[in-house]
Amino acid sequence: MNKKVIIAIASVFVILAGVLAVGVMKNRGATHDMEEDVAAFYKGQVVTWIIPYAPGGGYDEYARLLSPFLEKYTGARFDIENSPGAGGMKGVNELFSSPKNGLVVGMINGSALVTSEIAGVKGANYKLDQFGYLGRIVADPRVLVMSKAAGFNTFEDIMNSPTPVKIGATGLGGSTYVDAVIAKEAFHMNVEIIHGFDSSSVIRQEMLRGNIKGTWGSYGSAEEGIDGGAEVVMLQSGKTRLPALQDVPAVFEYADKTPDPAKTLEVLNAWDALIACGRSVAVPPGTPVNRLKFLQEAFNKAMHDPDLIAIGKRTGRLFDYASGDEIHKITTDSTNMKPDIKEIFIKAINGQL
Repeated sequence: MNKKVIIAIASVFVILAGVLAVGVMKNRGATHDMEEDVAAFYKGQVVTWIIPYAPGGGYDEYARLLSPFLEKYTGARFDIENSPGAGGMKGVNELFSSPKNGLVVGMINGSALVTSEIAGVKGANYKLDQFGYLGRIVADPRVLVMSKAAGFNTFEDIMNSPTPVKIGATGLGGSTYVDAVIAKEAFHMNVEIIHGFDSSSVIRQEMLRGNIKGTWGSYGSAEEGIDGGAEVVMLQSGKTRLPALQDVPAVFEYADKTPDPAKTLEVLNAWDALIACGRSVAVPPGTPVNRLKFLQEAFNKAMHDPDLIAIGKRTGRLFDYASGDEIHKITTDSTNMKPDIKEIFIKAINGQL
């Protein structure tokens, strides 16, 4: 090979190396610009936050507590849009089909939506594993509360009632409905479940009127009625008692008092896994990854903001953060029930129990 050819080949390699180096620098710059552009994109924007329940309930209150902190860390304004109906499914369906531009988020009731999806409930037009999750606000420990005027002092009083006890719930598939039916099945309770209410606040109005004796719900939603003396907690979910409810028995304490303790434990363990899904915040499937990551980081910062934590302590609101990746795994894992246990949940949701 002569000297001119060698020089020509060498020149080509030098040119190629230069082109590659410029390309790498451009890509780095593009990545950097993309990261900067996400923050710039959200600054001054309006983000619609869909809450699948009516104003005044626990979901609505959590959203209003958290919104200023999400605004702080995104630079956007968060406008709450209440979309109640079908036990929370209406709002979640709306979120699932919303524009995939990062300007719509929604709070979802993980436990109820998992059970509705596995049961194939009519109207469940979403796929939980396709959402992009910002994270979880709270794991949502559940409590059975009764109107003080109903005259029940202990859970045993309810179990031994000679007449069916009227328990209020939201729509088929809603968490208050699932809780009521699963507890009824696990403990063979003599209750009549009245469902179709728009929110927990509406149920509590009926409790005050005496039309409903009690309801299942999150401890956070029940606190106001408990503190005001209108409601009494009879039972709580979980294997151990919450620090604030040390005098109230947990569901697992009653497992050995049922006709089939082993089966009851299986049902309670599946229920416990669903409760861990809690109240999560998500974006529609297909939302750009860089915008999802930005919102996840903002959500993480908001949930750990000292001022929000102080508000939670002052108001008695529980916070139990899980990251977006963690809640995606918790939600998908909770569907892995044994077939016979899954069948119980399916029948419960479909109103067959």
